[in-house]
Amino acid sequence: MQYYVIYDGDCNLCSNLVQLLEKLDQGKLFQYLTMQDHIGLQQFNITPADCEQGMILIKADQPEIRWQGSNAAEEIAKLLPTGEIFIRAYQSLPIAKKMGDRLYELIRDNRYQLFGRRKITYQSVYPCTSGKCLTNNQ
Repeated sequence: MQYYVIYDGDCNLCSNLVQLLEKLDQGKLFQYLTMQDHIGLQQFNITPADCEQGMILIKADQPEIRWQGSNAAEEIAKLLPTGEIFIRAYQSLPIAKKMGDRLYELIRDNRYQLFGRRKITYQSVYPCTSGKCLTNNQ
């Protein structure tokens, strides 16, 4: 099963987290597409305005199944080894989930001020770019 991670390639935090995921996953589960690749986003009917709500995770064989923002981050963590145990525990605590969602929004809305903005958009070594994403037809 494959997933597409749509991330802000200009955000230092986002790019560093993608690089960490690349090392952990080595392209087995995830391919990456930047929010700055407007042509690539079109294949998923995603607009720049959609991206303002945070990172997006798309299930490759069922692209209508999507997670965004903190839900996308949680789903990615669940897909990593032993991640599901921690995320389930976290999600079972309503106050923790609520606080996590708010913290995500705070970071999302202030990411450049908090972590800086890259001069060059980070492009993943496992790209999903402009029509080159894996699909169940390939």
